[in-house]
Amino acid sequence: MTTLTTLASLRAELRQLRQQGQTIALVPTMGNLHAGHLRLVEEAKRHADKVIATIFVNPLQFGPDEDFASYPRTLADDQAQLASVGCDFLFAPSVDEVYPHGQQQLTKVCVPQVSEGLCSAKRPGHFDGVATVVTKLFNMVQPDIACFGQKDYQQLAVIRKLTEDLSFPIQIIGVPTCRSAEGLALSSRNAYLTEKERERAPKLYATLQAIALKLQEGKLNYHELTYQARAKLAELGFSPEYVEIRALDLSPALATTQEWVILAAARMGKARLIDNLIVKKHQA
Repeated sequence: MTTLTTLASLRAELRQLRQQGQTIALVPTMGNLHAGHLRLVEEAKRHADKVIATIFVNPLQFGPDEDFASYPRTLADDQAQLASVGCDFLFAPSVDEVYPHGQQQLTKVCVPQVSEGLCSAKRPGHFDGVATVVTKLFNMVQPDIACFGQKDYQQLAVIRKLTEDLSFPIQIIGVPTCRSAEGLALSSRNAYLTEKERERAPKLYATLQAIALKLQEGKLNYHELTYQARAKLAELGFSPEYVEIRALDLSPALATTQEWVILAAARMGKARLIDNLIVKKHQA
């Protein structure tokens, strides 16, 4: 695997690949990699000749009270993991390389509707930061394909919409959430959990599964289902931010909705956990 840190070196490599007629897949990450990230690389390899992973802790998507400074940075370990699954290139630029003119007067990308509510309610500006850096990465790499995890469901919806709205010729592939044996969605922020918290954390997903069963039984009182779920999470030691039931495009779920996505965010200790579950109505 070749590691690149400058846009000039990245474009030089890309120029050669394109001259050879190679297709390119992009896997954007913030590093501190786990099995879920590696699954993205493995999926990318199925769809393209060459895979470029990126590691960039993007300051634009962190709020003033969030963990940008303390976010785990584990480059050497990340390089070894990426190489082990056959990643071809790693692009690991500095903040100055990505934002050479600073961040204050930067052109930003805002994706309306899908970026509103849910995670953005507690993290204002977060998805503008995500959309901006993903747009920059798309322009830097100009991939044929890009892979993102479904764990960040709202983020994936934002990226799908910006790709369509800005006419990027890129196929977006959503990759199913990778989980521990107990059901906890893998996340770099799980490192913040204590041993006891890690034992309780899988109950977030179990709570979503309980809602899913009720939806499939035909119980469609969405407000009551989510109210009960938030109360249950609080009993279990979480500080719930939201539990919501939406249509797959993140519009409000209606009585006629046939497929739902249940989304939740909750804090446990220092960790902010998010998860989601897609549910289909049972066909009679």
